[in-house]
Order: sequence, then structure tokens, then C-alpha cells
Amino acid sequence: MARGGARNRSGPQADPKSGRSDRRGLQFTTLPSEGYSGKTPEWPFPKGSTRERAVWRKVWTYPQAAQWAIEPHRWETIAMWVRWKVRAEAPDAPAADAAVMHRLADQIGLTPAGLKENGWVIAADEVAAAKAEKPRAQDVEQSAAPQRRLRAVPGGAN
Repeated sequence: MARGGARNRSGPQADPKSGRSDRRGLQFTTLPSEGYSGKTPEWPFPKGSTRERAVWRKVWTYPQAAQWAIEPHRWETIAMWVRWKVRAEAPDAPAADAAVMHRLADQIGLTPAGLKENGWVIAADEVAAAKAEKPRAQDVEQSAAPQRRLRAVPGGAN
């Protein structure tokens, strides 16, 4: 039995914003929030269902694919995740299939824990955040009709 030393998932995950990470020189690779637009690699196994190939093409549009593209040694693991995901989609699939799929998702960086484990962070999509931002109360107040604002003043709008 192994003793001592750091292990995968042992202790808290590294925080890229902490002082300790700064002192250790820990830097995370930033992945593009818009996803990967490069070429999808060929399915690595001799056979694959139509659904597996569709999920394979889709997963290669995720931000993580930008890193996978330069790490071909991961492609079979990604394909195994695709295969287990398709198996877990079946209505009679046992819970163990979902558990295997989740473990593989961690390895290839598809979960928040997997992103940290791999040292990746997805860039903030500032354009989408700005579009989704609700108007502030101050902005709404400024757009109100002048008569409404003057009601608080004695003798204002009647």
C-alpha cells in the first residue's frame, strides 16, 4: 500500500487565485470560452455506433478540445468517455455506467474538478456576461418619466 506523498484528489484542489499558488508558480492553462473550432479527429476505434460518432463530433466543440487537440494520447480516453456516455443514456443502464462515465469525465477535464485536476480554466465569456447582465436599478430609475421623479418634491408633478 502506498504511503505518504501527494495523491490525486488528496486535500483541497489548487486555487489559481491563492497566494500559495502564486508563490509556487502555479499557472492554469486558459481554454477558449467559445469552444474549439479546429478539425475533429477520426474516431479512434475500429467500430462505433452512429450515436457515438455524433457525440464524438459534439464533444470536440467544447473548450477542453482546444487542449485535447495538442494531446493525442488522450483521444482514446475521450472516445471511451463517449462510449460510456452513450451506454449510460440507455433507459435500462445501470448506475455503474454513469459512475464510469463520471470518472472518465474527470480525467479528460469535463467536470469542474477535472478542470482543476488538469490545470485548466475556461476563459470568462465577457460578451455573453454583458448581454445577460440585468439593467441596474439606477439605469431603470434614470429612464423613468420626469413626472414620476418629481412626485417626491412638494408641488412637483400632480
